[in-house]
Amino acid sequence: SGTAQKLVLNMISTSVMIKLGRVKGNKMVDMQLSNNKLLDRGIKMIMIEKDLDYKSASNLLKEYGSVRDVIEKHNE
Repeated sequence: SGTAQKLVLNMISTSVMIKLGRVKGNKMVDMQLSNNKLLDRGIKMIMIEKDLDYKSASNLLKEYGSVRDVIEKHNE
């Protein structure tokens, strides 16, 4: 029963995040970049979305402060 509850809660939280616009495609773009692993993940998301190298994506993330802002506001 614990597994079923977890599945239901995951479905609910995923639906809420989608409705709030915090998901782009299948990626969560509104995330706290609170450690190196998440920072690296954010940089790689920008690399893929904007077709950039690691250093350029990292610089943009530092400039804009969030993955969402880079994806929405940066024009190449």
